[in-house]
Amino acid sequence: MALLRGVWGVLRALERSGAELCAGCGSRLRSPFSFVYVPKWFSSTLNGYPKKPVNSYIRFTREKISILKAQNPDMKLTELMKRIAEQWKELPDAEKKMYEDAYKVEWKAYKEEMDRILEALTPAQRASLAENKTQRLLKRKGIIKKKELSMLGKPKRARTAYNIFLSEYVQNCEGATIQAKWKSAHENWKNMPSSQKQVYEQLAQDDKIRYNNEIKSWEEQMIEVGRSDLIRRKTSLQNRMTKEKEY
Repeated sequence: MALLRGVWGVLRALERSGAELCAGCGSRLRSPFSFVYVPKWFSSTLNGYPKKPVNSYIRFTREKISILKAQNPDMKLTELMKRIAEQWKELPDAEKKMYEDAYKVEWKAYKEEMDRILEALTPAQRASLAENKTQRLLKRKGIIKKKELSMLGKPKRARTAYNIFLSEYVQNCEGATIQAKWKSAHENWKNMPSSQKQVYEQLAQDDKIRYNNEIKSWEEQMIEVGRSDLIRRKTSLQNRMTKEKEY
């Protein structure tokens, strides 16, 4: 997983399609942050703004990847990246310095140009830009936290009666777009007799019991391994009150 994240970062810097990670999949992989809102005024202000220079390692990768790919046309991209990492590791310090010096020169020019652009912004635009940056950081932290919880095996939340029905309905409904299926499901649920809804409500109740049991066990495991920061606040408060009673 760590290797894939590293490859993704290099691909972005190399301006390559994410589809290269899955040859033949026929679709581009979206960046997880591509949905972040960017103010229109900011886009128009920075229409010709300089590209952020890539670091020394990415410069080296750009030079070597096409050569290695030509020499090894059937080699997977992840393997190519491993080879390049090995070559970089073995590169003499004097040669690495050439790449690092080129990066420093470009970074200085980039910083000066960005300072000039930012100075031209109005106070309102600067405030909006700062707010936008905060939103992006929060979304990024949220995505990272979600991945961490998934890796630690946190149980999935209990589903509602409607969610259980929707999942079942969409799977069995054919020949329509997903939007049409959702709309149809909503209408069917709205007009469904209470006696039929009770079946899904009972399933939801059972799922809630499943979740409560699993999350309790998971949180106990997290406390044991020193990750009490991941447990729910309500659970944390209950544990504290229990300890106070014991004393």
